[in-house]
Amino acid sequence: MANSITSIVENFGGSTIRVECHLTNSLPSISVIGFASRAVDESKERLRAAFANSSLPLPKKHITLNLSPADQPKDATTLDVPMALAILTASGQISPDATKGRIFIGELALSGEILPARGVIGLLLAGKRRGFREFYIPATNFDQAMLVPDIALYAVKSLKDLYYDLTGVSRIKIARSGGNEYSSNTKINQDTPSNTPDFSDITGQMLPKRALEIAAAGRHNILLNGAPGVGKSMLAKATAGILPRLTREQMIEVTYLHSLQSGMYGNVITTVPFRAPHHTSSSTALVGGGTKPIPGEISLAHRGVLFLDEIPEFGRSVLEALRQPIEDRCISIARAKQSVEYPADFMLIATQNPCPCGYWGINGRECTCSPHVVAPYPRHLSGPIMDRIDLQVTAELVEHDKLLKPNPGQETSHAVARRVATALAIQQKRLGKGRCNNMMTNREIRTISGLDGTAKELLDAAAAKMELSARSYFKIIKVARTIADLDSSDAIATHHVAEALQYRIDRTKILAPA
Repeated sequence: MANSITSIVENFGGSTIRVECHLTNSLPSISVIGFASRAVDESKERLRAAFANSSLPLPKKHITLNLSPADQPKDATTLDVPMALAILTASGQISPDATKGRIFIGELALSGEILPARGVIGLLLAGKRRGFREFYIPATNFDQAMLVPDIALYAVKSLKDLYYDLTGVSRIKIARSGGNEYSSNTKINQDTPSNTPDFSDITGQMLPKRALEIAAAGRHNILLNGAPGVGKSMLAKATAGILPRLTREQMIEVTYLHSLQSGMYGNVITTVPFRAPHHTSSSTALVGGGTKPIPGEISLAHRGVLFLDEIPEFGRSVLEALRQPIEDRCISIARAKQSVEYPADFMLIATQNPCPCGYWGINGRECTCSPHVVAPYPRHLSGPIMDRIDLQVTAELVEHDKLLKPNPGQETSHAVARRVATALAIQQKRLGKGRCNNMMTNREIRTISGLDGTAKELLDAAAAKMELSARSYFKIIKVARTIADLDSSDAIATHHVAEALQYRIDRTKILAPA
Protein backbone atom coordinates (compact mmCIF):
# COMPACT_ATOMS: atom_id res chain seq x y z
CA MET A 1 0.00 0.00 0.00
CA ALA A 2 1.41 3.43 -0.94
CA ASN A 3 0.53 6.72 0.76
CA SER A 4 1.98 10.17 0.21
CA ILE A 5 2.95 13.01 2.56
CA THR A 6 3.66 16.51 1.23
CA SER A 7 6.72 18.59 2.10
CA ILE A 8 8.60 21.51 0.57
CA VAL A 9 12.33 21.98 -0.11
CA GLU A 10 14.50 24.92 -1.16
CA ASN A 11 15.59 23.54 -4.52
CA PHE A 12 14.78 25.76 -7.51
CA GLY A 13 12.86 28.36 -5.53
CA GLY A 14 10.83 26.01 -3.34
CA SER A 15 9.56 22.70 -4.70
CA THR A 16 6.72 20.58 -3.41
CA ILE A 17 7.88 17.05 -2.62
CA ARG A 18 5.57 14.06 -2.21
CA VAL A 19 6.92 11.29 0.01
CA GLU A 20 5.38 7.91 -0.80
CA CYS A 21 5.78 4.74 1.24
CA HIS A 22 5.26 1.13 0.14
CA LEU A 23 5.52 -1.87 2.48
CA THR A 24 6.32 -5.37 1.24
CA ASN A 25 6.71 -8.70 3.04
CA SER A 26 10.44 -9.15 2.87
CA LEU A 27 13.50 -8.77 5.08
CA PRO A 28 13.13 -5.63 7.26
CA SER A 29 15.00 -2.77 5.63
CA ILE A 30 14.51 0.78 4.36
CA SER A 31 15.19 1.98 0.81
CA VAL A 32 15.05 5.65 -0.21
CA ILE A 33 14.65 6.35 -3.93
CA GLY A 34 13.98 9.48 -5.98
CA PHE A 35 17.35 11.20 -6.54
CA ALA A 36 18.20 11.44 -2.83
CA SER A 37 21.54 12.84 -1.71
CA ARG A 38 23.70 11.09 0.86
CA ALA A 39 22.30 13.32 3.64
CA VAL A 40 18.76 12.27 2.73
CA ASP A 41 19.72 8.60 2.33
CA GLU A 42 21.20 8.64 5.84
CA SER A 43 17.71 9.41 7.14
CA LYS A 44 17.18 5.62 7.26
CA GLU A 45 19.27 5.43 10.43
CA ARG A 46 17.67 8.53 11.90
CA LEU A 47 14.23 7.03 11.30
CA ARG A 48 15.09 3.75 13.03
CA ALA A 49 16.45 5.50 16.11
CA ALA A 50 13.65 8.11 16.24
CA PHE A 51 10.93 5.44 16.06
CA ALA A 52 12.60 3.39 18.80
CA ASN A 53 13.12 6.36 21.13
CA SER A 54 9.55 7.58 20.52
CA SER A 55 8.11 4.14 21.40
CA LEU A 56 6.55 3.88 17.94
CA PRO A 57 6.62 0.51 16.13
CA LEU A 58 8.60 0.46 12.90
CA PRO A 59 7.02 -2.07 10.50
CA LYS A 60 9.09 -5.25 10.23
CA LYS A 61 8.85 -5.18 6.47
CA HIS A 62 10.77 -3.85 3.52
CA ILE A 63 10.01 -0.10 3.49
CA THR A 64 10.36 1.72 0.18
CA LEU A 65 10.29 5.52 0.37
CA ASN A 66 9.93 7.40 -2.90
CA LEU A 67 10.62 11.13 -3.16
CA SER A 68 8.62 12.58 -6.02
CA PRO A 69 9.34 14.11 -8.52
CA ALA A 70 12.14 11.60 -9.01
CA ASP A 71 14.11 13.66 -11.55
CA GLN A 72 14.82 16.47 -9.08
CA PRO A 73 17.79 16.17 -6.69
CA LYS A 74 16.89 16.23 -2.97
CA ASP A 75 19.39 17.20 -0.33
CA ALA A 76 17.11 18.58 2.41
CA THR A 77 17.14 16.67 5.70
CA THR A 78 13.79 18.33 6.47
CA LEU A 79 12.25 15.40 4.58
CA ASP A 80 12.80 13.23 7.68
CA VAL A 81 9.42 14.06 9.23
CA PRO A 82 7.41 13.46 6.00
CA MET A 83 9.19 10.11 5.58
CA ALA A 84 8.32 9.11 9.16
CA LEU A 85 4.68 10.07 8.61
CA ALA A 86 4.57 8.17 5.31
CA ILE A 87 5.67 5.03 7.17
CA LEU A 88 3.12 5.57 9.94
CA THR A 89 0.36 6.13 7.39
CA ALA A 90 1.28 3.14 5.23
CA SER A 91 1.34 0.88 8.29
CA GLY A 92 -2.12 2.07 9.37
CA GLN A 93 -0.98 3.86 12.53
CA ILE A 94 -2.21 7.22 11.18
CA SER A 95 -5.25 7.90 9.02
CA PRO A 96 -4.44 9.23 5.53
CA ASP A 97 -7.07 11.95 6.02
CA ALA A 98 -5.06 13.43 8.92
CA THR A 99 -2.25 14.57 6.60
CA LYS A 100 -4.19 15.72 3.52
CA GLY A 101 -3.69 19.33 2.44
CA ARG A 102 -0.88 19.92 4.94
CA ILE A 103 2.85 20.53 4.62
CA PHE A 104 5.28 18.79 7.01
CA ILE A 105 8.81 20.12 7.58
CA GLY A 106 11.51 18.93 9.95
CA GLU A 107 14.69 16.93 10.53
CA LEU A 108 14.69 14.13 13.09
CA ALA A 109 17.23 13.71 15.84
CA LEU A 110 18.02 10.20 17.02
CA SER A 111 16.00 10.94 20.16
CA GLY A 112 12.89 11.67 18.11
CA GLU A 113 13.18 15.42 18.64
CA ILE A 114 12.33 17.54 15.59
CA LEU A 115 15.25 19.83 14.73
CA PRO A 116 14.91 23.33 13.19
CA ALA A 117 14.75 23.85 9.44
CA ARG A 118 17.10 26.12 7.52
CA GLY A 119 15.32 29.01 5.76
CA VAL A 120 11.86 28.09 7.00
CA ILE A 121 10.37 31.43 5.88
CA GLY A 122 11.22 30.68 2.26
CA LEU A 123 9.71 27.20 2.57
CA LEU A 124 6.47 28.57 4.00
CA LEU A 125 6.19 31.27 1.34
CA ALA A 126 6.78 28.69 -1.39
CA GLY A 127 4.12 26.41 0.10
CA LYS A 128 1.71 29.32 0.40
CA ARG A 129 2.20 30.19 -3.28
CA ARG A 130 1.18 26.64 -4.11
CA GLY A 131 -2.09 26.96 -2.22
CA PHE A 132 -1.21 25.34 1.12
CA ARG A 133 -2.33 27.03 4.33
CA GLU A 134 -1.52 24.50 7.09
CA PHE A 135 2.07 23.76 8.06
CA TYR A 136 3.63 21.49 10.68
CA ILE A 137 7.01 23.02 11.56
CA PRO A 138 9.73 22.53 14.20
CA ALA A 139 8.92 24.44 17.40
CA THR A 140 12.30 26.23 17.18
CA ASN A 141 11.21 27.86 13.92
CA PHE A 142 7.91 29.15 15.31
CA ASP A 143 8.86 32.82 15.83
CA GLN A 144 10.26 33.20 12.33
CA ALA A 145 7.30 31.35 10.82
CA MET A 146 4.88 33.75 12.51
CA LEU A 147 6.16 36.52 10.23
CA VAL A 148 4.52 34.88 7.21
CA PRO A 149 0.92 36.15 7.07
CA ASP A 150 -2.31 34.19 6.76
CA ILE A 151 -1.21 30.64 7.41
CA ALA A 152 -1.95 28.08 10.14
CA LEU A 153 1.04 26.77 12.08
CA TYR A 154 1.52 23.73 14.27
CA ALA A 155 4.77 23.97 16.25
CA VAL A 156 6.00 20.42 16.90
CA LYS A 157 8.76 19.43 19.32
CA SER A 158 9.04 15.68 18.71
CA LEU A 159 7.86 12.83 16.55
CA LYS A 160 5.81 11.48 19.46
CA ASP A 161 3.96 14.81 19.85
CA LEU A 162 3.25 14.82 16.11
CA TYR A 163 1.91 11.25 16.29
CA TYR A 164 -0.36 12.12 19.23
CA ASP A 165 -1.74 15.15 17.37
CA LEU A 166 -2.52 13.32 14.13
CA THR A 167 -4.17 10.45 16.00
CA GLY A 168 -6.25 12.82 18.13
CA VAL A 169 -4.72 11.75 21.45
CA SER A 170 -3.28 15.17 22.31
CA ARG A 171 -3.83 18.09 19.96
CA ILE A 172 -1.15 20.68 19.20
CA LYS A 173 -2.44 24.22 19.57
CA ILE A 174 -2.94 25.87 16.20
CA ALA A 175 -1.46 29.34 15.67
CA ARG A 176 -2.67 31.83 13.06
CA SER A 177 0.23 33.85 11.73
CA GLY A 178 0.39 37.54 10.97
CA GLY A 179 0.24 39.00 14.49
CA ASN A 180 2.98 40.85 16.32
CA GLU A 181 3.34 38.38 19.17
CA TYR A 182 6.40 36.23 19.70
CA SER A 183 7.28 33.68 22.31
CA SER A 184 9.08 34.75 25.48
CA ASN A 185 12.40 33.28 24.34
CA THR A 186 12.55 35.18 21.04
CA LYS A 187 15.96 36.70 20.35
CA ILE A 188 15.62 40.08 18.69
CA ASN A 189 18.04 42.54 17.05
CA GLN A 190 21.00 40.17 16.98
CA ASP A 191 22.69 42.06 14.13
CA THR A 192 22.45 45.56 15.64
CA PRO A 193 25.61 46.50 17.55
CA SER A 194 24.81 46.99 21.23
CA ASN A 195 27.39 49.78 21.48
CA THR A 196 26.11 51.91 18.59
CA PRO A 197 27.46 55.44 19.20
CA ASP A 198 25.15 58.44 19.24
CA PHE A 199 25.72 61.41 16.95
CA SER A 200 25.93 63.63 20.03
CA ASP A 201 28.92 61.58 21.26
CA ILE A 202 31.00 62.62 18.25
CA THR A 203 32.77 65.96 18.67
CA GLY A 204 32.70 68.24 15.64
CA GLN A 205 32.54 66.59 12.18
CA MET A 206 29.48 68.61 11.19
CA LEU A 207 29.97 68.10 7.44
CA PRO A 208 30.33 64.27 7.65
CA LYS A 209 27.30 64.12 9.96
CA ARG A 210 25.27 66.12 7.47
CA ALA A 211 26.44 63.88 4.62
CA LEU A 212 25.50 60.74 6.57
CA GLU A 213 22.06 62.20 7.31
CA ILE A 214 21.54 62.80 3.58
CA ALA A 215 22.83 59.30 2.78
CA ALA A 216 20.44 57.72 5.30
CA ALA A 217 17.49 59.83 4.11
CA GLY A 218 17.87 58.68 0.49
CA ARG A 219 19.80 55.42 0.99
CA HIS A 220 22.77 56.82 -0.90
CA ASN A 221 26.25 55.28 -0.92
CA ILE A 222 28.92 57.35 0.84
CA LEU A 223 32.71 57.43 1.16
CA LEU A 224 34.39 59.01 4.22
CA ASN A 225 37.97 60.20 3.74
CA GLY A 226 40.33 61.28 6.49
CA ALA A 227 43.37 60.57 8.63
CA PRO A 228 43.46 57.65 11.09
CA GLY A 229 41.64 58.28 14.36
CA VAL A 230 39.48 61.23 13.27
CA GLY A 231 36.29 59.24 13.82
CA LYS A 232 35.40 57.82 10.38
CA SER A 233 34.48 54.38 11.74
CA MET A 234 32.58 55.89 14.65
CA LEU A 235 30.58 58.07 12.28
CA ALA A 236 29.74 55.06 10.13
CA LYS A 237 28.60 52.98 13.10
CA ALA A 238 26.50 55.87 14.42
CA THR A 239 24.52 55.78 11.17
CA ALA A 240 22.78 52.63 12.39
CA GLY A 241 21.08 54.80 15.02
CA ILE A 242 19.41 57.15 12.51
CA LEU A 243 17.91 54.51 10.22
CA PRO A 244 14.22 53.57 10.61
CA ARG A 245 13.02 50.20 11.85
CA LEU A 246 12.16 47.56 9.32
CA THR A 247 8.60 47.12 8.11
CA ARG A 248 7.01 43.71 8.53
CA GLU A 249 7.67 42.81 4.87
CA GLN A 250 11.31 43.82 5.27
CA MET A 251 11.60 41.81 8.48
CA ILE A 252 10.51 38.72 6.55
CA GLU A 253 13.17 39.29 3.87
CA VAL A 254 16.00 40.05 6.30
CA THR A 255 15.19 37.28 8.77
CA TYR A 256 14.96 34.75 5.95
CA LEU A 257 18.35 35.70 4.50
CA HIS A 258 20.04 35.56 7.90
CA SER A 259 18.53 32.17 8.70
CA LEU A 260 19.93 30.79 5.43
CA GLN A 261 23.48 31.90 6.11
CA SER A 262 24.00 31.71 9.84
CA GLY A 263 21.56 29.15 11.18
CA MET A 264 19.70 31.71 13.30
CA TYR A 265 16.59 29.55 13.38
CA GLY A 266 14.84 31.24 16.32
CA ASN A 267 15.83 34.86 15.81
CA VAL A 268 13.64 37.61 14.36
CA ILE A 269 15.51 40.62 12.94
CA THR A 270 13.56 43.82 13.59
CA THR A 271 16.21 46.52 13.05
CA VAL A 272 18.32 47.30 10.01
CA PRO A 273 21.37 45.03 9.61
CA PHE A 274 24.83 46.56 9.94
CA ARG A 275 27.46 44.33 8.33
CA ALA A 276 31.17 45.13 8.58
CA PRO A 277 33.23 42.40 6.85
CA HIS A 278 37.01 42.39 7.34
CA HIS A 279 39.19 43.55 4.47
CA THR A 280 40.58 40.01 4.08
CA SER A 281 37.14 38.74 3.05
CA SER A 282 36.98 36.86 -0.24
CA SER A 283 34.63 37.60 -3.13
CA THR A 284 32.54 34.57 -2.19
CA ALA A 285 32.20 35.77 1.40
CA LEU A 286 31.08 39.18 0.18
CA VAL A 287 28.71 38.31 -2.67
CA GLY A 288 27.74 34.77 -1.63
CA GLY A 289 28.13 31.43 -3.34
CA GLY A 290 29.71 28.10 -2.56
CA THR A 291 28.91 24.61 -3.81
CA LYS A 292 25.46 25.01 -2.33
CA PRO A 293 24.93 28.78 -2.72
CA ILE A 294 24.29 30.79 0.42
CA PRO A 295 23.93 34.58 0.84
CA GLY A 296 27.06 36.69 1.28
CA GLU A 297 27.65 39.86 3.27
CA ILE A 298 25.94 42.08 0.70
CA SER A 299 22.72 40.07 1.04
CA LEU A 300 23.02 39.96 4.83
CA ALA A 301 23.18 43.77 4.62
CA HIS A 302 19.91 43.82 2.63
CA ARG A 303 17.70 46.70 3.84
CA GLY A 304 20.62 47.88 5.97
CA VAL A 305 24.24 49.03 5.85
CA LEU A 306 27.34 47.41 4.34
CA PHE A 307 30.33 49.04 6.04
CA LEU A 308 33.70 48.59 4.33
CA ASP A 309 36.31 50.08 6.65
CA GLU A 310 39.53 51.08 4.85
CA ILE A 311 38.11 50.11 1.49
CA PRO A 312 41.45 50.38 -0.41
CA GLU A 313 42.70 47.41 1.64
CA PHE A 314 40.05 45.12 0.12
CA GLY A 315 41.11 43.07 -2.87
CA ARG A 316 40.53 44.68 -6.25
CA SER A 317 38.51 41.71 -7.49
CA VAL A 318 36.40 41.79 -4.32
CA LEU A 319 35.48 45.44 -4.87
CA GLU A 320 34.78 44.97 -8.57
CA ALA A 321 32.29 42.24 -7.63
CA LEU A 322 30.19 44.99 -6.02
CA ARG A 323 29.47 46.74 -9.31
CA GLN A 324 26.39 44.79 -10.36
CA PRO A 325 24.81 44.43 -6.88
CA ILE A 326 25.12 48.18 -6.19
CA GLU A 327 23.36 48.96 -9.46
CA ASP A 328 20.75 46.17 -9.56
CA ARG A 329 20.21 45.70 -5.79
CA CYS A 330 20.40 41.94 -6.19
CA ILE A 331 23.04 39.29 -6.86
CA SER A 332 22.68 36.32 -9.20
CA ILE A 333 24.77 33.26 -8.38
CA ALA A 334 25.00 30.62 -11.09
CA ARG A 335 26.26 27.09 -10.51
CA ALA A 336 26.20 24.00 -12.72
CA LYS A 337 23.29 22.44 -10.80
CA GLN A 338 21.54 25.52 -9.48
CA SER A 339 21.12 29.24 -10.02
CA VAL A 340 19.81 31.50 -7.30
CA GLU A 341 19.16 35.21 -6.93
CA TYR A 342 19.44 36.94 -3.56
CA PRO A 343 18.37 40.52 -2.82
CA ALA A 344 21.16 42.98 -2.02
CA ASP A 345 19.54 46.37 -1.48
CA PHE A 346 22.14 47.83 0.86
CA MET A 347 23.50 51.26 1.67
CA LEU A 348 27.29 51.29 1.25
CA ILE A 349 29.39 53.23 3.75
CA ALA A 350 33.13 53.10 3.04
CA THR A 351 36.12 54.78 4.65
CA GLN A 352 39.64 55.36 3.41
CA ASN A 353 42.87 57.04 4.45
CA PRO A 354 44.69 59.37 2.05
CA CYS A 355 47.66 56.98 1.90
CA PRO A 356 48.84 53.69 3.50
CA CYS A 357 50.26 55.44 6.58
CA GLY A 358 47.25 57.76 6.64
CA TYR A 359 48.94 61.16 6.96
CA TRP A 360 49.64 62.41 3.44
CA GLY A 361 48.43 65.99 3.18
CA ILE A 362 47.52 66.21 6.88
CA ASN A 363 48.75 69.41 8.53
CA GLY A 364 51.20 68.83 11.35
CA ARG A 365 51.85 65.18 10.49
CA GLU A 366 54.58 63.74 8.32
CA CYS A 367 53.73 61.12 5.71
CA THR A 368 56.16 58.20 5.80
CA CYS A 369 55.03 56.67 2.51
CA SER A 370 57.19 56.83 -0.61
CA PRO A 371 55.70 58.75 -3.57
CA HIS A 372 55.32 55.64 -5.74
CA VAL A 373 53.16 54.12 -2.98
CA VAL A 374 51.07 57.22 -2.31
CA ALA A 375 50.23 58.01 -5.94
CA PRO A 376 48.28 54.83 -6.80
CA TYR A 377 46.60 54.49 -3.38
CA PRO A 378 43.49 56.59 -4.07
CA ARG A 379 43.22 54.99 -7.52
CA HIS A 380 42.72 51.56 -5.92
CA LEU A 381 39.00 52.20 -6.29
CA SER A 382 38.19 51.97 -9.97
CA GLY A 383 36.27 54.65 -11.82
CA PRO A 384 33.11 52.51 -12.12
CA ILE A 385 33.08 51.89 -8.35
CA MET A 386 33.68 55.57 -7.53
CA ASP A 387 30.94 56.48 -10.01
CA ARG A 388 28.50 54.44 -7.94
CA ILE A 389 29.31 56.30 -4.71
CA ASP A 390 26.92 59.22 -4.34
CA LEU A 391 28.59 61.24 -1.60
CA GLN A 392 32.26 61.72 -0.76
CA VAL A 393 33.29 63.77 2.26
CA THR A 394 36.39 64.34 4.37
CA ALA A 395 36.45 64.00 8.15
CA GLU A 396 38.79 66.64 9.56
CA LEU A 397 41.06 66.49 12.63
CA VAL A 398 39.45 67.82 15.81
CA GLU A 399 41.47 70.00 18.18
CA HIS A 400 42.47 68.07 21.30
CA ASP A 401 41.20 70.66 23.75
CA LYS A 402 37.67 70.21 22.39
CA LEU A 403 37.50 66.42 22.75
CA LEU A 404 36.54 66.33 26.45
CA LYS A 405 34.37 69.42 26.48
CA PRO A 406 30.57 68.96 26.77
CA ASN A 407 28.65 69.32 23.53
CA PRO A 408 25.28 70.82 24.47
CA GLY A 409 24.64 71.94 20.90
CA GLN A 410 25.25 68.53 19.32
CA GLU A 411 22.14 66.84 17.90
CA THR A 412 21.28 63.37 19.10
CA SER A 413 20.78 60.45 16.74
CA HIS A 414 17.11 60.45 17.75
CA ALA A 415 16.62 63.99 16.44
CA VAL A 416 18.38 63.18 13.17
CA ALA A 417 16.39 59.95 12.84
CA ARG A 418 13.12 61.91 12.95
CA ARG A 419 14.19 64.03 9.97
CA VAL A 420 15.36 60.93 8.11
CA ALA A 421 12.02 59.20 8.71
CA THR A 422 10.10 62.28 7.52
CA ALA A 423 12.18 62.50 4.33
CA LEU A 424 11.70 58.78 3.61
CA ALA A 425 7.95 59.14 4.10
CA ILE A 426 7.90 61.97 1.53
CA GLN A 427 9.80 59.78 -0.94
CA GLN A 428 7.47 56.83 -0.50
CA LYS A 429 4.49 59.08 -1.13
CA ARG A 430 6.13 60.29 -4.34
CA LEU A 431 7.67 57.02 -5.59
CA GLY A 432 5.62 54.27 -3.98
CA LYS A 433 5.89 51.98 -0.97
CA GLY A 434 9.40 50.85 -0.09
CA ARG A 435 11.11 53.13 -2.62
CA CYS A 436 13.52 56.00 -2.00
CA ASN A 437 15.41 58.58 -4.04
CA ASN A 438 18.37 56.33 -4.76
CA MET A 439 15.97 54.01 -6.61
CA MET A 440 14.61 56.67 -8.97
CA THR A 441 14.78 55.77 -12.63
CA ASN A 442 16.00 58.20 -15.27
CA ARG A 443 12.42 58.68 -16.42
CA GLU A 444 11.29 59.54 -12.89
CA ILE A 445 14.17 61.98 -12.55
CA ARG A 446 13.04 63.76 -15.72
CA THR A 447 9.36 63.84 -14.80
CA ILE A 448 8.93 64.08 -11.02
CA SER A 449 12.26 65.13 -9.51
CA GLY A 450 11.20 68.81 -9.42
CA LEU A 451 14.50 70.24 -10.71
CA ASP A 452 13.89 73.92 -11.46
CA GLY A 453 15.46 75.79 -14.38
CA THR A 454 18.09 77.76 -12.44
CA ALA A 455 19.20 74.65 -10.56
CA LYS A 456 19.55 72.76 -13.85
CA GLU A 457 21.74 75.52 -15.31
CA LEU A 458 24.06 75.29 -12.30
CA LEU A 459 24.19 71.51 -12.58
CA ASP A 460 24.91 71.57 -16.31
CA ALA A 461 27.74 74.06 -15.86
CA ALA A 462 29.27 72.09 -12.99
CA ALA A 463 28.93 68.76 -14.82
CA ALA A 464 30.79 70.13 -17.83
CA LYS A 465 33.57 71.57 -15.68
CA MET A 466 33.92 68.43 -13.55
CA GLU A 467 33.59 66.13 -16.59
CA LEU A 468 30.91 64.05 -14.87
CA SER A 469 29.56 60.86 -16.39
CA ALA A 470 25.86 60.48 -17.12
CA ARG A 471 25.54 58.23 -14.06
CA SER A 472 27.18 60.86 -11.82
CA TYR A 473 24.95 63.55 -13.29
CA PHE A 474 21.81 61.64 -12.36
CA LYS A 475 23.20 60.74 -8.94
CA ILE A 476 23.73 64.40 -8.11
CA ILE A 477 20.07 65.03 -8.93
CA LYS A 478 19.07 62.14 -6.65
CA VAL A 479 21.17 63.53 -3.79
CA ALA A 480 19.79 67.03 -4.38
CA ARG A 481 16.26 65.57 -4.31
CA THR A 482 17.02 64.03 -0.91
CA ILE A 483 18.36 67.35 0.40
CA ALA A 484 15.16 69.01 -0.82
CA ASP A 485 13.08 66.35 0.96
CA LEU A 486 14.96 67.03 4.20
CA ASP A 487 13.95 70.67 3.69
CA SER A 488 10.35 69.60 2.88
CA SER A 489 10.71 71.38 -0.45
CA ASP A 490 8.69 70.32 -3.49
CA ALA A 491 11.28 71.67 -5.91
CA ILE A 492 15.04 71.13 -6.15
CA ALA A 493 16.44 74.62 -5.74
CA THR A 494 19.87 75.98 -6.61
CA HIS A 495 21.21 75.63 -3.07
CA HIS A 496 20.14 71.97 -3.01
CA VAL A 497 22.18 71.27 -6.15
CA ALA A 498 25.10 73.32 -4.80
CA GLU A 499 25.20 71.23 -1.63
CA ALA A 500 24.96 67.98 -3.61
CA LEU A 501 27.87 69.09 -5.82
CA GLN A 502 30.18 69.63 -2.87
CA TYR A 503 29.94 65.93 -2.05
CA ARG A 504 31.49 65.00 -5.42
CA ILE A 505 35.29 64.99 -5.17
CA ASP A 506 37.47 65.39 -8.24
CA ARG A 507 39.58 62.22 -8.01
CA THR A 508 42.34 63.73 -10.14
CA LYS A 509 43.12 66.10 -7.26
CA ILE A 510 43.47 63.34 -4.66
CA LEU A 511 46.93 62.39 -5.85
CA ALA A 512 50.32 62.57 -4.26
CA PRO A 513 52.83 64.99 -5.74
CA ALA A 514 55.19 63.58 -8.32
